[in-house]
Amino acid sequence: QVQLVESGGGLVQAGGSLRLSCTLSEVSGWSISDYPMGWFRQAPGKDREFVARISQFGGDTAYADSVKGRFTITRDNAKKIVYLEMNRLKPEDTADYYCARSRSTTVFSGISRNYNVWGQGTQVTVSS
Repeated sequence: QVQLVESGGGLVQAGGSLRLSCTLSEVSGWSISDYPMGWFRQAPGKDREFVARISQFGGDTAYADSVKGRFTITRDNAKKIVYLEMNRLKPEDTADYYCARSRSTTVFSGISRNYNVWGQGTQVTVSS
């Protein structure tokens, strides 16, 4: 069963913006506020890479150097949603974007193997 559902992807011109959402489904059986969450992306022919992560209540965030200053990760635990606001998009941001749950309430990591619940992804295409 799908526990995390991403949305908000699409086609945008370079310099544009998108906001991705990651919603926890009702069938998940766990509380989103208990876990750090992350966003990753995978471009065609490339490995999955870390984009951003956020601690349980949003007090700590971290970003890949390639998106720092352009992307912002936030969360609304009451709505069970994690967001990724993407501004000043570049063609190299084109990828499938995935949200994920940390494997532990105490692990706050940018390494994909430290995440054990993944959404199905949403596609972002940035045209030049």
